Amino acid sequence: MPQLDCVVEPHMVIDLSTQIDSIVETMHVERGDLVEKDQILVTLDSGVERAAVASARARADANADIRAGQVNVAFAERREERVQSLLEDNAVSTDQFDEVETETRLARLQLDQAEEGTRLARLELHRAEETLRRHTIRSPIDGVVVQRYLSPGESVRFQPMLRLAQIDPLRVEVIVPVSAFGKISVGQRAIVQPEEPMVGNYQAKVTIVDRVADAASGTFRVALDLPNPDYSLPSGLKCMVQFLDDDATPLQSDAPNSAATQASADRDSSQL
Repeated sequence: MPQLDCVVEPHMVIDLSTQIDSIVETMHVERGDLVEKDQILVTLDSGVERAAVASARARADANADIRAGQVNVAFAERREERVQSLLEDNAVSTDQFDEVETETRLARLQLDQAEEGTRLARLELHRAEETLRRHTIRSPIDGVVVQRYLSPGESVRFQPMLRLAQIDPLRVEVIVPVSAFGKISVGQRAIVQPEEPMVGNYQAKVTIVDRVADAASGTFRVALDLPNPDYSLPSGLKCMVQFLDDDATPLQSDAPNSAATQASADRDSSQL
């Protein structure tokens, strides 16, 4: 198979947005900045949300009702024990004991209610913290900032704030003649030669082989992953690609000029 034209593209492009209706407080990155996954990119105005978290935390930490309930339960249980002893000695009536026993049950229910209130307050705190967290926008990928759409003070809701591109690995897109269908498979290696001013041969791996060909052009698409750990290769380059067989040599072709192409690819693969 002869070398084919290809294009080097980002592996992924993301328009980072949020559904929160807020104001941009701080933009932490500029166009061209490299970013890491979970890095803070944008901070939205969150004064109201911080106040809500403080209020919810105060309610969640408050345990006066629980302490009071525990004291009431302890007192009611001691009183019930004393009255039960008196009942055994026939010193009090059954009705009096029932009244004391009921008061003990009510004290326990009040304690349960206080504990349930604390659990609900903690859930409310979690909800408030989650709302506040969403006002800090973090990067979902390792990549580069391609475009910055907003500045501090601008309103944001359901619109992109930043465009990010993942460029490690890069994506190599190839348009392949349909006559080569079945000769290329996922996991197969290939040699990619970017256009000038970039020089050198780069090894890539096939990740996608389209199962539907384009009847009008007689072609199908193939995508490869091209490792780019040091970000030395930019995206947007034209390139040439040579697919390799399992023995790391170029695939044979019936084309008349395939011998020269194969020899060139053999030299390239020997240098890897």
